[in-house]
Amino acid sequence: MMRALLAFLVLVLTGVSAPVTAQDLQTLLQTHKEEVANPGRRSVGVVIDDLIASGLPQVPDFLQNWQDRKVTQDTATGLFYYDKPLRDVDTGEKVSLEGASLNAIKPNGGVRKVIGAALVQFQLSDPDTARRAAALDAIARSPDPEQIEPLEASLEGEADPAILARKESLVALLKARYGATTEARVAAIESLSGKLSLDARAALNQILTTAAGVATEVPEGTNVARILKPGADITEVEAYGRLVDAGLAPARISQSAIKEALAANIDGGKVAGIQVHDLNTLERRFEAYTRLAEQGLVPPTTSDAAAAAALKTHVFYEAYTESDAAVTDAAKATLTGIERKVAINQTADLALDALSLASIYFLAAIGLAITFGVMGVINMAHGEFIMMGAYTGYVMQQIIPDYTVSIIVALPVAFAVTFGAGVAMERLVIRWLYHRPLETLLATFGISIALQQLAKNIFGTQARPLTSPGWLDGALVFNEVVAISYIRIAIFVLALIFLGLILFILNKTRLGLEVRAVTQNPGMAASMGINPDRINMVTFGLGSGIAGIAGVAIGLYAKVTSEMGADYIVQSFMTVVVGGVGNVWGTLAGASLIGVLQKGIEFFNPSNTLAAQTYMILFIILFIQFRPKGIVALKGRAAEA
Repeated sequence: MMRALLAFLVLVLTGVSAPVTAQDLQTLLQTHKEEVANPGRRSVGVVIDDLIASGLPQVPDFLQNWQDRKVTQDTATGLFYYDKPLRDVDTGEKVSLEGASLNAIKPNGGVRKVIGAALVQFQLSDPDTARRAAALDAIARSPDPEQIEPLEASLEGEADPAILARKESLVALLKARYGATTEARVAAIESLSGKLSLDARAALNQILTTAAGVATEVPEGTNVARILKPGADITEVEAYGRLVDAGLAPARISQSAIKEALAANIDGGKVAGIQVHDLNTLERRFEAYTRLAEQGLVPPTTSDAAAAAALKTHVFYEAYTESDAAVTDAAKATLTGIERKVAINQTADLALDALSLASIYFLAAIGLAITFGVMGVINMAHGEFIMMGAYTGYVMQQIIPDYTVSIIVALPVAFAVTFGAGVAMERLVIRWLYHRPLETLLATFGISIALQQLAKNIFGTQARPLTSPGWLDGALVFNEVVAISYIRIAIFVLALIFLGLILFILNKTRLGLEVRAVTQNPGMAASMGINPDRINMVTFGLGSGIAGIAGVAIGLYAKVTSEMGADYIVQSFMTVVVGGVGNVWGTLAGASLIGVLQKGIEFFNPSNTLAAQTYMILFIILFIQFRPKGIVALKGRAAEA
């Protein structure tokens, strides 16, 4: 069957017509009429071989319909047709058989599997890329040594680089498991050394599958993976249990079971000839039990000394199910190298995730860092400015259907909206509460609740979609382990832009000079003609506006709800406190530390993100005990607060 299939594939690829003994597919099917109508798993191969050898272009379609149970037979004439709708097997044209008695052909699961295996080989050279990919999926799910030759035959004509690479990988995987010679298998295994895919690791692990064994001596020809030492590699109890399972030692019986057996066999004040009052030691009780076992009255057992002796006289080992040591040695070396590369790439992937999370925390916290650093105001409503920015982005997408344009427009609009809201909040509430931190905290917390309720009244309680542009879909994939979504890359780039922009404003503009002056010494700044009240207002508005822009970016990644600000307010405050209040570089350092810390904890405990948050908060509490002013301490009013 395989040779016929290869010959057919060669003919298809070279465009040469195969010699056809039958004039058409229907004529060929009639020569196997009974087998096609009632196929069996063992005998259907003859039909498939003849179909493949015929070289008829209709064969793949027939096999597909046969597998899908869409073939029917006219019981009067014996001719076969495709069903639903009724069509000719050669031309595919619809036919009408009014009054005919039709019998649906329904091959069982085993026959359909054989048909599917043959059909996969056709699909490997199908012009449709999707069908070729589906054929490779089928081979990966059910690998078989007979698939090696047709896979190799299909390599030469493969034009798609991705499909070609996958075919080559599958060939290597199949040869590693089913290669004809040791040299071929070892070569295939070594060719997998650069692969990080799960398929490659799974294939190598299958080769390295082991089974536990025990014997007085390791059987000759056994491919031993390792020798197990009782008490070190396995417990003595487990080791003795293996002896019992192998029939090499009697089962141990507990002391309580021995006492019950002795009590049940008391006869005339004696047990097996030993006086009951003499059964006051473990040795005497075991002796009595042994006598009962010799008489067949109780199951046999063994003493501690005998069990220890049995362990010493037997070898416990794990043996590879693969008998060829050269193959297992190559697989072990290759798998070790792959796992080392996987560990390195997992570290790189974790670092990318931490960097991405740090950029999100930086965007969320930078506005709070500026506000807190200059004004010393604990703004519990900062998260709601993030929420307002995200909802602004959502509204812009309702007005502008182009997602790219709407996001570009949403960024300045969100800044304007939240800047205005921040200025209004500072003028109406915050300015009356300077140097009163408790009242400020309570007031901003109340404003936070009010803004959440206002958002619920306007937008409802369900999450609103903030859809990213099409060019942000998908991810940048470096290999099978390392990948990062384009949205996260965009947020990272936005964080870098903001970092540069804020540094420019603070260090290169008059506003930045005045902000730094008020931060370091408000009294001296006022004497130099700077209005601290105006600077406070503008600074609070600037911090709120930056939070609004951060909301647009975060909304592309996270859900947009009225409570979304609460998800970031705690991290924002932690970022500011750890990094250093009021310092841009400190905020960056704090965001980086918290991002790395959170991702590191989640890596060791991925199923419990709440635990990760808890451990992170505990770490930060300990951190600020040793460095209360943060990583980058600030001088001036913020440092004194």
